Amino acid sequence: VVLHLPKNTQAARPKVDYPGAALLTTAITSTVLVTTWGGTEYAWASGQIIALITVSVLSTAAFLYVETKAAEPILPLHVFRNRNFSLIALIGFLVGFVTVGGVFYLPLFLQTVQGASATNSGLLLLPLLGSMLTVSMITGRITSNTGKYKIFLVVGGALVVAGLFLLATMDTSTPRLVSGLYMAVLGAGIGFLMQITMLVAQNSVELKDMGVASSTTALGRTLGGAFGVALMGTLFTTQVTDAMTDRLGPQAGALSSAQLDAASLATLPEAVREAYRYAVAVGTHWAFLICAAIAVLGFAAALFIKEVPLRGTPTPNESQDSKTAPAQQEPVTA
Repeated sequence: VVLHLPKNTQAARPKVDYPGAALLTTAITSTVLVTTWGGTEYAWASGQIIALITVSVLSTAAFLYVETKAAEPILPLHVFRNRNFSLIALIGFLVGFVTVGGVFYLPLFLQTVQGASATNSGLLLLPLLGSMLTVSMITGRITSNTGKYKIFLVVGGALVVAGLFLLATMDTSTPRLVSGLYMAVLGAGIGFLMQITMLVAQNSVELKDMGVASSTTALGRTLGGAFGVALMGTLFTTQVTDAMTDRLGPQAGALSSAQLDAASLATLPEAVREAYRYAVAVGTHWAFLICAAIAVLGFAAALFIKEVPLRGTPTPNESQDSKTAPAQQEPVTA
């Protein structure tokens, strides 16, 4: 309403794909609500969940149909004909899934199992964040200089799998130094993938679809995180409840649904405190293990990425010409 374009662009004003935007919003919202409410707020076989699944399927089908007919679709389906774009979109979704779905439970493990305060649990994530930032900057610089990127996708996928698997081995006796090293491995893997996924997506489409590539990749990563948190949350709660029931009996069900910090745990009887610490360790073990298994799909997808020259990267002939040209222009002196 308030966007005022220059006069000379009025003739080429784009047509907004309002039906596509509405259907995409409906499909995303209903799908996220299914993963969030299913098994928690409502039973999976409840009328609410079945209705949401129906809405999700129908709106997705309608969205795909509308996009084939729209003059300027919000998501041109032809971009998925490019193998690299489809694979990198899948990798982005999986990275969001395992990153948010897995890392979400690290502070809970640090506070409950290792006894860190809420503030310290944030500081204890520095190995993950530090390695992620450092590796991301290094890979960005190397890719800019060399134009090579596939190796980073493969190595990053392998490190994410390794990091999540290592985190899945943690228990109530794991020291903070060891958990910090495991987090650094995961952070390095995420750092390899963060910029490269967006770069490959943009490089796989025509210039006119650059915005679509960027937004689709970001959307996939965000949806992966939403699904990861929802599904891992259901898995985590189930495992904690089962572990508490095994240790203390059915009456422990109410306690298992609560997230207790170190201070609250200190007020509980020793037997209850140890049972809860054990239950949280079991829950995070399965969350990280499932995320590691899902991350294997991302690693496999990275193997099939075809490395094509980046836009703006000089070809070997151009690079050679640029090196020899200045020498040829130098004057000859006695």
